[in-house]
Amino acid sequence: MAPTTTAAMSNSQEHLTLTHKLRKPLVEKLRRERINSSIEQLKSLLGPEFLKQQPDSKLEKADILEMTVCFLTQLQQQNLQQRRLLNHVNKLQSSSDKNLTEADFSLQTSITKDQSPVHSAPWRPW
Repeated sequence: MAPTTTAAMSNSQEHLTLTHKLRKPLVEKLRRERINSSIEQLKSLLGPEFLKQQPDSKLEKADILEMTVCFLTQLQQQNLQQRRLLNHVNKLQSSSDKNLTEADFSLQTSITKDQSPVHSAPWRPW
């Protein structure tokens, strides 16, 4: 009986190995198709960028990937610069609002102390 069990296990292992050998090329083909499809999508998304670099040459996959990395790096740097600029503007605006509020308060205080606005000359900041 022992040889039968070993033979059955050996047959099932051979079957798994055979199945694996048959599936591996199919899985690899699907993987390559996914990679190629993604590279083509990158190429079409960044088409104008590619035309700037090499208008008439055939691009290899490595070229497409390198140009995509370069483009995304530039985009990321622009995004960072825009965020820094926006933060700077927000800080300036908030400090300006604070100064304006303090100036309004001091102006209102001086008007009520001196005289009413109806009898005084119009206030002009220039």
